[in-house]
Amino acid sequence: MSPRQACLLCLERDPPEPFEAALWVAAEHDGQVQPAQVLGELHGLQLQVSAGLPALPARELAQPLLRRLAELDYQEDDEGVTRPRHALLHEVLRRRRGQPLLLALIALELARRLDIPLQGVNFPGHFLLRVPGADHLLDPCGGRRLYTRDCRELLYRQLGPDAALSAAHLHSADARAMLQRLSRNLRLLHLQHDDDLAALKDAERVLQIGPASMVDHLARADIYRNLACPQGERYDLERALLLCDDAALRLQLSQRLRTLDVAPALH
Repeated sequence: MSPRQACLLCLERDPPEPFEAALWVAAEHDGQVQPAQVLGELHGLQLQVSAGLPALPARELAQPLLRRLAELDYQEDDEGVTRPRHALLHEVLRRRRGQPLLLALIALELARRLDIPLQGVNFPGHFLLRVPGADHLLDPCGGRRLYTRDCRELLYRQLGPDAALSAAHLHSADARAMLQRLSRNLRLLHLQHDDDLAALKDAERVLQIGPASMVDHLARADIYRNLACPQGERYDLERALLLCDDAALRLQLSQRLRTLDVAPALH
């Protein structure tokens, strides 16, 4: 079974297993990764976290869990530019540094093992966490509580002063949404570092995991263009055109399709 197949299988289980799925994403980019070994080693971190938790009901332990991870030096990556390798889950576990989504995946897996209720929130630009039924969100980078005003300020920092907080920004993220977001992040990082073949893996995974957006198809079309694969580029441009409801952009896509070289590709 390939790493991609194993990743998708994790998402099809009941319940899904996003942490293991993210390890298989890492294995797809790094052939040295052994997901079963990493899963076994996580037991040590579980014991360290559990030993530092207070004697409280399970639904009150989510914030202490995140604070305990921070005490163990699991922090947001403070590098100016994140390298693609550092956005792979096994590297985050090794370095104890990572993007909010990856820190959240670790916290969610530990919460699952410790029977602590916790779920992901697909907040723009900075993945968050929530205890079901709570009146606040939690930052996976340290456990800070975020109320409505805090979320509005965070949104401003991520999207600019014109952004308006809406209920859509606070939707819970299931396993597929988290793995799609991870794949999109990796796609962007690999493109920023001129690794088109790695970016193509991420772009394909985005489309396989769940419903794809127009932007997802345009992203893969651009990768195919970089790789001189006009047939693949044409396919994604046509799909993007079907999903586009902006008249000016539809015109641009149509013009791009008309000028696209349709000669058979060699690969």
